[in-house]
Amino acid sequence: MNDEIIITSPSKKFEEIKKIDENGIEYWEARELMGVLGYFEWRKFEGVIDKAKESCNQSGQNIREHFVGADKMIIIATGRPNETKRRINDYKLSRYACYLIAQNGDPRKEEIALAQTYFAIQARRQEVFQEQNEIDKRLFIRGEVKIRNKVLFSTAKKAGVSNFGLFNEAGYQGLYNLTVSQIKNKKKIGKDNILDRAGTVELAANLFRITQTDEKIKNEQIKGEGKASQTHFSVGRKIRQTIREIGGISPENLPPEQNVKRIEKTQKSLKIVSK
Repeated sequence: MNDEIIITSPSKKFEEIKKIDENGIEYWEARELMGVLGYFEWRKFEGVIDKAKESCNQSGQNIREHFVGADKMIIIATGRPNETKRRINDYKLSRYACYLIAQNGDPRKEEIALAQTYFAIQARRQEVFQEQNEIDKRLFIRGEVKIRNKVLFSTAKKAGVSNFGLFNEAGYQGLYNLTVSQIKNKKKIGKDNILDRAGTVELAANLFRITQTDEKIKNEQIKGEGKASQTHFSVGRKIRQTIREIGGISPENLPPEQNVKRIEKTQKSLKIVSK
């Protein structure tokens, strides 16, 4: 299936009539859009614009930001010593305004049906992009957490830590105010790794816990398993306090996400298929 839905008119497509103003902002002129959408009488098309304005208002948007009045002078008599001009109504339309006009147009018109399909695809494409961007961000931070955790455990080992389970538990208790098993029960993630089910915000908090604990143990030359574990706990607790002070959600109350291992497996299979 072709990704691009083309909106045809006697001479131009929707994207071809797009203009860019002096501030780099895209816009469409209503008079040009009118023909693209299969309207040939301004009176009828202006009625569609009025409906679109009402939809804009009902959605809580500022009408003046999307429908900018742009009256113009046109020549109605040429080839004479004194050319005759007349002022006509027009608008500079945002992409959102064009979308609303298409939604409020006559669906019996082929051009309107194509426009509605076009905007639906564009909206879904944006949703997919945002979803993928969030997934990529999450996978990246999860990868950073794994790397930094290895560095922290190496630092902890040099400080005298041998029971890494208890050392790790101390960090979680400081940040989550719960034990590892309690966190898993609260989030209902079974035997999954807590960080494999964490979203980007939760991962970022844990990444900060890990890196700051590593730095503190190194900078203060902390020695001994008990002191190292207490340091891990206190750093986690401080981060938890900061989250609460700025009005954030405590990590134990953040909802679990799909396991990153499953996401990575899906992405690998998609790469194989695309080859």
